[in-house]
Amino acid sequence: MQRTVVTALKFAVSLCVVGWLIWLARDDVPELLRQKKHWHLLATAMSVILAMVVATFVRWWLLVRALGMDFRLRDALRLGFVGFLFNFVSLGSVGGDLFKAVFIAREQPGRRAEAVASVVIDRVIGLYGLFVVATAAVLWESSYASDHHGVRVLSQLVLLGTGIGGVGILLILIPGFTHGRMSRALSRLPHVGALIGQLLRAIRQFRARMGTVALALAISIFVHCGTTCGFFWIAGGLSLPSPSLPQHFLVVPLTLLANAVPLPMGGLGAGEFALDALYQQTAQISEGSGLIVVLGYRVITIFVAITGVAYYLANRTFMNRVLEDESEIESLEHSLDEDRSRNEFVGNEVSGAS
Repeated sequence: MQRTVVTALKFAVSLCVVGWLIWLARDDVPELLRQKKHWHLLATAMSVILAMVVATFVRWWLLVRALGMDFRLRDALRLGFVGFLFNFVSLGSVGGDLFKAVFIAREQPGRRAEAVASVVIDRVIGLYGLFVVATAAVLWESSYASDHHGVRVLSQLVLLGTGIGGVGILLILIPGFTHGRMSRALSRLPHVGALIGQLLRAIRQFRARMGTVALALAISIFVHCGTTCGFFWIAGGLSLPSPSLPQHFLVVPLTLLANAVPLPMGGLGAGEFALDALYQQTAQISEGSGLIVVLGYRVITIFVAITGVAYYLANRTFMNRVLEDESEIESLEHSLDEDRSRNEFVGNEVSGAS
C-alpha cells in the first residue's frame, strides 16, 4: 500500500511539472508543434536511440560473461528489452534491473552475488560514462565559467563528480582498498555506507577483469554520444530552434543527470525542466523547445519499449515463472534496494540514463 501511494505521488509530481512547463510556454507550444516535420531526421534519431539501447544490453552481457557465467547474447537482448519495458511499467515491485538480476540468479544457481555485481557495475559504469561526456563538453564550451548561474553550477558539479569518480577508480587499483579494515570502515558510514558496501562487493568481483570494465566504459561513452546526437536530430526533425550540436553535448548530459531525480519513467518532469531551462540559458531559446524535444525523446523510448512487450508476450510463461520466484525477488531486491534508491537513473540511462 505504501509503495502504491509513493508511486502515485511521484506520478503526480511529474505530471504537475510537465503541466506547469506547458502552461508557461502555452503561447509558443502550439506554434512550435505546427512547424514542418523532417521525417528523415526523426527516423534517424529513432534508429540511433534504438542502437544505443541495444549497446547498453551488449555492455551488460560483456560484464556478465566476464564473471565466468554462461550467458548468450540473445538472452541479454531479450532480457534487456523486457527490463527496459519494466522501467516504464513495473510489474509489482520488479523493475528492469531487478528482473535481470533475478533471471541470472535463477539460471546460475549459487551465483547471486555475481548477478547483483553485474547489475550494479553496469549501472555505475553507465553513470560515469555520462559524467565523462559531460565533462568533455564542459571543458570544450568553458561552461564552468558561464555567465548563467545555473549552467555554471551544474558544470562545476559535473567536473567535481568526474574528479571524484576518477579518484575512486585509482583507489580500487590500490591493493587492499576493497578488502580489509578500510572497506569495512567505509561500509559503516552513515547514509552512504550501504551503497559503498554494495559497490565494494561488486568491485571485488571485477577486480581481475579491468579490461572488460574499460571496454564497458568505452561503450557507455559511445552510448551517451549517440543519445546526444539523437536529441539534436529530434530538434531538427521537429524544426525547433535549438542549440548547436557542440552545445547539445553540454545540455543533454546535464539533462540526463537531472533524470537522477527518482520520478517515474526515468525522471519524467525533471528532464523536461532541465533541457528547457538549459536551452534558454545556453542559446537564449524561448520556452517550449526543450520541453517538446524531451517529450519527443520519451515517445521514441516508448516505441523502443514496445519491443519489450513483444519479447514478454513471446516468452510470457517463462517470464512469469521468473517473476513468481518471490523468495529470490525479495532477496535480490534487498541487495539492490539501497543502490536503486540513490541511483535510479543509471539503470534507465537511455530512457531518461546510461
